[in-house]
Amino acid sequence: MTGTPGTGKTTVAKLLPYRVIDLNALVRDEGLSLGTDPERGCLIADVDALAGRIEELAPDEDDEIVILEGHFSHQFASEAIVLRTSPKVLRERLARRVYPEKKIRENLEAEALDVILVEATEWCDRISEIDATEMSPQEVADLVVGILCREIAMPPGDIDWTGEMEFDP
Repeated sequence: MTGTPGTGKTTVAKLLPYRVIDLNALVRDEGLSLGTDPERGCLIADVDALAGRIEELAPDEDDEIVILEGHFSHQFASEAIVLRTSPKVLRERLARRVYPEKKIRENLEAEALDVILVEATEWCDRISEIDATEMSPQEVADLVVGILCREIAMPPGDIDWTGEMEFDP
């Protein structure tokens, strides 16, 4: 389960009846980083170390459904569920997290330009996309379960936020 920061991944993950691996927590808590990005103030994931740790925690041979949760989780899975949220709503959520304006803007632009969705199409065999803007976390969790059980299809490509962005001249 992937998506721009603030789209609801962590909140929804807590409601799922599956084992969830929080990739940001692994990077942070297990020291799987290459240091801090001085411009963004966030950890830089050690992708190779993280991939090895994911393999230890969720080997491919296991039939159990395991959710990788994080804005770059699509890099480690064959299937991605991309959560999307209107930039107007996303701005409010990121502001409540006290993100600097530059970081808010970067994330809003990424959401409007489908950055995570495009990346997921490059990494994954199967992609689903959920517009979580006006849904409760439980409604989104129910859709995720339906997608994973192959009861619901949510193909990507219908969400377009470009009209909601205010671009500086």
